[in-house]
Amino acid sequence: METSQKTLPDIPGDLLEKIFVRLPTPEDLARTSAACVTFRGVVTDGSFLRSFRRLHAPPVLGFFAHSQFHPAPPPHPSARAARALALAADFSFSFLPSYCRWGVCDSRDGRVLLARKPEKGKEAPIFTELVVCDPLHRQYILLPTVPEDLVASVENSVKDCFWRFCVPFLISPNKAEETEFRVIWMARCGINLTVLVFSSSTGEWLAASSSQDWRDIVVVGDPFYFLRPHFSGGCIYWDSPLNQNKLLVLDTSTMEFSIADFPPGEWGDVKLAIVDAGEGRFGMFSIHDGDEGGESVLNYMVGQNKGESSGQLKKVSLSLGYGHRYYFTNYATQNYLILLRTEARPYVGLSQAPSKIEFFSLDVKTMQLERMFIEPSMFGGSKVHIYTNFPPSLLSSPTI
Repeated sequence: METSQKTLPDIPGDLLEKIFVRLPTPEDLARTSAACVTFRGVVTDGSFLRSFRRLHAPPVLGFFAHSQFHPAPPPHPSARAARALALAADFSFSFLPSYCRWGVCDSRDGRVLLARKPEKGKEAPIFTELVVCDPLHRQYILLPTVPEDLVASVENSVKDCFWRFCVPFLISPNKAEETEFRVIWMARCGINLTVLVFSSSTGEWLAASSSQDWRDIVVVGDPFYFLRPHFSGGCIYWDSPLNQNKLLVLDTSTMEFSIADFPPGEWGDVKLAIVDAGEGRFGMFSIHDGDEGGESVLNYMVGQNKGESSGQLKKVSLSLGYGHRYYFTNYATQNYLILLRTEARPYVGLSQAPSKIEFFSLDVKTMQLERMFIEPSMFGGSKVHIYTNFPPSLLSSPTI
């Protein structure tokens, strides 16, 4: 009597997607893609990767400090992926045009924004050359120069200003069009603020128009207004050390300004970082360092929606221990912050500077701290930019 051998039917592709999208880590997804041709076809599909990235924030792989890349070292959870990235990518940016020197301005979604450094002995222009690159695939896009009429409008507002600055940074791409990106360029002098935006889809620079007069919330006569930008949930927030209960907000989808209130509570002179809290709200981290080596505390609170009582807000506090001082080194990127830690001792000249600086990644969803780097105090954290992306083995096509 003959018996027929039965074979299992193939699993439909849409069912495989529902299974694979629930894998806990990108490393698991990479191993799955190596199992067979069918699995790899599902995993490397662009729509599947977008769904996976919406559910799983890319791991923090390292950071730039003064344009030098530092991969996450062991025992950081991303150490293996970071090492693979450092070996595969060109973080010296040797593939960029060589007629000038380039400095890192920002990093987001695996892309890096760099600006042309001024020549020695020459004053830097208000707007310089910018380039957006993918160091893993060694590709770049040189941005067009800002149109003369926009440059003239900015120069007219700052020409008599002694203290001014101009800061460019990257904006996360649209979820449906990951190949696109935008660059925001903020030029400010005193209470004069100009914001320009470049879109890779149009290839043009445009000026954002202010929908409100926000000058009433700053202190006239002092040049330091809204120094610190934070990117969160499609908006840019600026907080001011002179006004401790208001935020200037730029909605990058409409390019309109508005004013937001701090969450209720006593904020005082604390160190702040703003993140995306979901449901159209922002979350705010603050660090309170104790006096003379006392306890440092990390606090988190969510901003209110209209009609929401303060009793409904999420409030979390986490002890960071004793004997240190903590600082936020940049605004949030892909659900992560980088914290800088130094010894809690008085600063009296260079001879009393901290002997070492420690860098930690902070997962803003879990409030998990992971040590990333220890460095003799040769640089501060003001020019630190976090780098996040999927491990290199998951990238089936260039980022740009």
